[in-house]
Amino acid sequence: QLQASGGGLVQAGGSLRLSCAASGFTLDDYTIGWFRRAPGKEREGISSISGSVGNTYYADSVKGRFTVSSDDAKNTVYLQMNSLKSEDTAVYYCAAVGGVAAGIIPVPDYDYWGRGTQVTVSS
Repeated sequence: QLQASGGGLVQAGGSLRLSCAASGFTLDDYTIGWFRRAPGKEREGISSISGSVGNTYYADSVKGRFTVSSDDAKNTVYLQMNSLKSEDTAVYYCAAVGGVAAGIIPVPDYDYWGRGTQVTVSS
C-alpha cells in the first residue's frame, strides 16, 4: 500500500515536502505519479518518477516549482513543493504502476493509490 503525508497549511510563497511511502512492494520497480484534486476541479496529474531509470515528469502548472525524488533506502518518493500559490490548494495523492511509465498515464492503469493529504495555501 501507499501512504501519502506531509500536507498542511502554508502561506503563499512557502514550501512543503510531501512523502509517499510504500509497504509491501519496492518502489524502485514502479513509476509513482502525483495527483491533486482542488475543490470543484478535476483530478490533475502533476508529476511522476520512474524508480528504475529516474525519469521524471512535471505538468506545466508545477514545472520549475515542484521537484520529485526518491529514496530507495526508505522506499519513499518525495514531492518538494516550493513557491506555493493559492491555486496549489488541493488534496494530493500518490499512485504507483509497475514498470516504467512515461509521464502521467490513465488513472485506471495505476495499481496502488495512497490516501490523500491536504495542502492549503493561504494568500
